[in-house]
Amino acid sequence: MKIEHLAIWVKDLEKTCNYYEFFFNAKRGEAYYNPNKNFRSYFLSFDKGARLELMHNPEVLQLVNPAKERIGLVHFAISVGSREKVNAITEQLRNAGYKIVGEPRTTGDGYYESVTLDPEGNRIEITV
Repeated sequence: MKIEHLAIWVKDLEKTCNYYEFFFNAKRGEAYYNPNKNFRSYFLSFDKGARLELMHNPEVLQLVNPAKERIGLVHFAISVGSREKVNAITEQLRNAGYKIVGEPRTTGDGYYESVTLDPEGNRIEITV
């Protein structure tokens, strides 16, 4: 078995898709729109692993402070292949104005990672 995809509600669908395409080489699928539910989404695919579904509906309530820990999805990790890529992508994100909430480091459980927030405040671990 494997995780097929993760889904995230977002305020700005296009901006968030662009973020994952630019920094993590995600490939955007066809747009989906259900006018009865005022629902839009895209599936993003990566070279390996699960897909990411970004969803938008203006009626969905937003969290007050998504940068803090909360019940539910806490973070997900994107493996970029090397420490050098972790460092390089972290700096690209910083230079582009995205918040780095965890500097590159080796964690207690042996991962080399940094942590950033996507445009919607979701915590992303960038790891080897």
